[in-house]
Amino acid sequence: MKTIIEPFRIKSVERIRETTREERQRLIAAAGYNLFLVPADAILIDLLTDSGTSAMSTEQWAAMMRGDESYAGSSSFDRFRRSVQDIFGFRHVIPTHQGRAAERILFTVMCKKGDVVPNNTHFDTTRANCEFVGAEALDLPIAEALEPAALHPFKGNMDTARLAETIERLGAKRIPLVMLTVTNNSGGGQPVSMANIRAVKAICAKHGIPLYIDACRFAENSWFIKLREPGYADKTPRAIAQEMFSLADGCTMSAKKDGLANIGGFLCTNDDLLAQQEKDLLILTEGFPTYGGLAGRDLEAIAVGLNEALEEDYLKYRIASTGFLGNHIAAAGVPIVQPPGGHAIYLDARAFLPHIPPAQFPGVALAIELYLAGGIRSVEIGTLMFGEHARMDLVRLAIPRRVYTQSHIEYVVEVILDVWKRRESLRGYDLTYQAPFLRHFTARLQPRAG
Repeated sequence: MKTIIEPFRIKSVERIRETTREERQRLIAAAGYNLFLVPADAILIDLLTDSGTSAMSTEQWAAMMRGDESYAGSSSFDRFRRSVQDIFGFRHVIPTHQGRAAERILFTVMCKKGDVVPNNTHFDTTRANCEFVGAEALDLPIAEALEPAALHPFKGNMDTARLAETIERLGAKRIPLVMLTVTNNSGGGQPVSMANIRAVKAICAKHGIPLYIDACRFAENSWFIKLREPGYADKTPRAIAQEMFSLADGCTMSAKKDGLANIGGFLCTNDDLLAQQEKDLLILTEGFPTYGGLAGRDLEAIAVGLNEALEEDYLKYRIASTGFLGNHIAAAGVPIVQPPGGHAIYLDARAFLPHIPPAQFPGVALAIELYLAGGIRSVEIGTLMFGEHARMDLVRLAIPRRVYTQSHIEYVVEVILDVWKRRESLRGYDLTYQAPFLRHFTARLQPRAG
């Protein structure tokens, strides 16, 4: 059969509430025109993030009931560690309360002021944690990644020529590690090929530099490799993931994405000395190394979720449902990052609203209008989020896993096309408040006059 259906049945439902445009106008004004500050019960379709917003399975809920809440030596940690090691293969598995905690520990231990950390593209918390310790977060995407409309099977790839040149120019001592984000979130949710991972590893190995993978969406990246990279069509997503991590020296992970859990993450390494330093810091800020800021029941949910995320029927449905949204709006002329990514569709706000310059936040303008028009919450990934580092202004529509149905997505298509027809009437925004780090979370703005 050609129709791809959800590989699950719905057992419990959560009510969502419709609001009027007038209500939404009052709410967004009270929130300083920042969608992060709008109450969740005033959102109809919440596509702000796919992080921690997944629906958990009956197997995950069942596993949570056996959560061992012992402070030290929890049996839940043993099951969690086995699940992680079966897929990722690293010797040391350090749980954290979420991915950004793993990033903070990693950069605190490995980096110092003046260091440079290359990545295909750093996401917001990765960049902030790197820069907080005084290092430079350097993005090295391939040229095609900066052309939203360009078709390329692996637009998440790192530019290996620029990586080699950067190492030769700066010297290996200034580069404590290289990172690869799979899939490349800030680059439009685009995958990284196995060939690129292998090439990056070869360059790192030549200079004795560790390679770390930001593994938040490792299962989706594995599926794209299976679909698009020669030689992998007959391999399972699990086997592809295992090969991918065999090329790395460690990883950070937010289990709130492809761990299919509502909270949690981990940091992995094969380096015994680094692991001890990281565990020491973990105890100071997160908790004992066998729980790392998580309840035992959360460790159980992650242990099951990591394996469910690699199931082929789930991944087939996941990628197809995201592609349905992207392909339908693109067919009507709406500019998106092509080809559609795994966890989200990214609207190209600069092409959508060419009359609004980057300094007036076209991504913010578009995201706010999607909320006003239909109660949809999305997130700007552009000039507000990254400031001078922004090379594109995108609006991300992140699809929570196993949450929304076909009719929900069809409604999102309808709202986007309505805004597309009225795009010339939208105007930009000015900042009235910003924090020194991660300003997009708490920034306040106001519409420009005119």
